[in-house]
Amino acid sequence: NPVMVASGTFGYGSEYVDFIDLNQLGAIVVKGVTSESWPGNPMQRIIETPSGMLNAIGLQNVGVDSFIANKLPYLRDFDVPVIVNICGEKLEEYLEVAEKLDAEEDIAALELNISCPNLDCGGMSFGVDPVLASQLVKCVRKKTALPLLVKLSPNVTDITVIARAIEDAGADGLSVINTLLGMAIDVKTRRPKLAN
Repeated sequence: NPVMVASGTFGYGSEYVDFIDLNQLGAIVVKGVTSESWPGNPMQRIIETPSGMLNAIGLQNVGVDSFIANKLPYLRDFDVPVIVNICGEKLEEYLEVAEKLDAEEDIAALELNISCPNLDCGGMSFGVDPVLASQLVKCVRKKTALPLLVKLSPNVTDITVIARAIEDAGADGLSVINTLLGMAIDVKTRRPKLAN
């Protein structure tokens, strides 16, 4: 089956067993995993709009150690490849997560979420700068033998420049695309509908 679920939309897989046989999927791409657990953004973080929905979950997750101890064993019960999306605020966090996951069996690939803020560079995302993106991919590539997919940000002037830099740095594939920016305003309060 060539159909994989998108990271961030499918949780850790267990949330959907009442709706689909996970073994029918091409792969499960779990939600982003970071070096420590993250609480995510404050509520309200999902809203409907006339043309769809907006969300600002904020990469809420259990952290890599809890993922390995509590989520990965469940996923091993299925005959489906598991791809783990990894995130971080700093290069060192990505490297720590990649190294820990590389040591685990039954992980088919890693997906780098490069749309996270890079706090070492004034809040700039790795995914909007080809030099930062390339540096991140090169460093993570050294920490893992697993196939490395890179999830691109659509919020750039020319996505092909970032894609080529990532390919040259050692990515095995591209994941297109991460979240598009959007905003909905409550006309009565004159405030954004999403809390952040």
